[in-house]
Amino acid sequence: MFFVSAMAFSQTDALAKEYFKKGAFEKALLEYKKLYKSSPSNINYIYPIITAYQELEQYNEAQAFLLQLMERINYPAFLVELGYNYQLKGELEKAQAQYQKALLAIDERASNVFSVGRSFQNHSLLNEAITAYKKAMVINPNYNFNVQLAQIYGEQGLIDKMFDSYLDFAATNRIVLGDVKRAINEFITEDAYNENNVLFRKTLLKKMQQEPDVLWNELLSWLYVQQKDFKKAFIQEKAIYNRELRSLHRIEELAAVAANDGEAKVAEEIYNYIIETAQDAGTQLNAHYNILQLKVKHTNNYSDIKKQYQSLLETFGDRTETFNLQISYAHFLAFYLSETHQAIALLESMLEQPLTPMEKAQVKLELGDILVVQEQFNKALIYYTQVQRNLKNSTLSQQARFKVAKTSYYKGDFKWAESQLKILKSSTSQLIANDALDLKLLITDNKYEDSLQTALKKYAKADLLAFQNRNDEAIKLLDKILNEHKTEPIIAQTLFKQAQLFELKKEFNKAQANYKVIVENYREGILVDDALFYLAQLCEKELNQPERAKQLYETIVFEHADSIYFVDARKRFRALRGDFIK
Repeated sequence: MFFVSAMAFSQTDALAKEYFKKGAFEKALLEYKKLYKSSPSNINYIYPIITAYQELEQYNEAQAFLLQLMERINYPAFLVELGYNYQLKGELEKAQAQYQKALLAIDERASNVFSVGRSFQNHSLLNEAITAYKKAMVINPNYNFNVQLAQIYGEQGLIDKMFDSYLDFAATNRIVLGDVKRAINEFITEDAYNENNVLFRKTLLKKMQQEPDVLWNELLSWLYVQQKDFKKAFIQEKAIYNRELRSLHRIEELAAVAANDGEAKVAEEIYNYIIETAQDAGTQLNAHYNILQLKVKHTNNYSDIKKQYQSLLETFGDRTETFNLQISYAHFLAFYLSETHQAIALLESMLEQPLTPMEKAQVKLELGDILVVQEQFNKALIYYTQVQRNLKNSTLSQQARFKVAKTSYYKGDFKWAESQLKILKSSTSQLIANDALDLKLLITDNKYEDSLQTALKKYAKADLLAFQNRNDEAIKLLDKILNEHKTEPIIAQTLFKQAQLFELKKEFNKAQANYKVIVENYREGILVDDALFYLAQLCEKELNQPERAKQLYETIVFEHADSIYFVDARKRFRALRGDFIK
């Protein structure tokens, strides 16, 4: 009997919630009254009954219910509810009287603020909520309602007071700094001249003058990063480091952010500062390594880069600390100078050193890649397979399996490649899983069109040329596919691949033309959202066409809600429109 009763009670609760959610307040009220009768002190039934009465404009019934309730339960928040009910009836003096009683209840017991303040906020009685929270903090200095006050000031549009309250909250509890940043981020943009950005900066500078604290430097640095003004952020980070002599980790992070955002000169300046300032060789070496990665990516002075690699290896030797540098140097020799034999010799000598299994696997993966550059596919497959077998279920093992599939694809062995890619679709590494799925779709979509798989073989060869850093040859071969296989489904993929190679060569107008063809002629294809996003990025960052970029991001937001680019597109669209970034 107890079980049946509990089941019926649960069903009534679910039914009441469903009616309430749908706005069927008469039915909801009936069900909630049944629940209230069984549990007359349950707040989860009391509030819906009050709201249902008010939604049905049965204010007298709500009033009677509240008065009866208050005779039985001493809960100051009900004073706010009664006052709000009077307000809905238009009896404003009576409403204010109840609000004052609720505020007086905080004088009697400061902890009453939690329910009273929340009730005021729920009914958008913001001035009363502010009074309640401030009163409680005076009575009990241990209370901190700065975050609630900040939220209310934000609703009222009092942005200066909102910033002040959030900063006061962060100053008393550093653990919440991430939450404070997220809240403030809703009110600032990437535009340094935006009114709120200027206001926040002035608020921080004022705080720095009144009560010096590295917290204000940290937040100022964070603001400059949001505005992509990495030089100013660097100034703040140096001030923090000089004042507290913490680790250089924050400055290293800033350099990485600047580098990822394409600000190579600023990133290099920061890394040079790290080299000059760091006390340990490991940090210095890592900074040198990152500078070389920037130079490889952004300059063509390969002979100078080679000298810098050699100088660093002579200075630091071939010990454990230079492991990544040695692999990077081998990669540079093979892929940028075509000195594959020298690169292989270096890597083979590394395998003779006392390395961990993971380090050996990294060397073998790089060796395999260089053998692919030499088109010694079978030798490459041996190294990849060794890694796959020796480190089962690791990310490196999955990476090796993907390289096996990619090498088989380069060879034209599409069947074996496909079998490996099927396994990788469920890889624990999302990046590997996505790459595997993309390659599998490419093979599957194009292997049946031509029994000889001519176009797919040409495309795989072009892909290999791109991997070998022979981009001009890859572009020419892709042109051949576009001219000789015009009616085949591989055309969209060919246009996209060629566009990406044009971008690497900084031939942005040619890349734009390719993306446009995909957007205009392959609207139903799987690459349309990719083309839209890359075209938008191109227009925004390289072609100085912000309005066109905004239109393209908007298309992704409204027509491709399931795209992996949706979140980034929405953010960029709002930023270009001048909205607050969320």
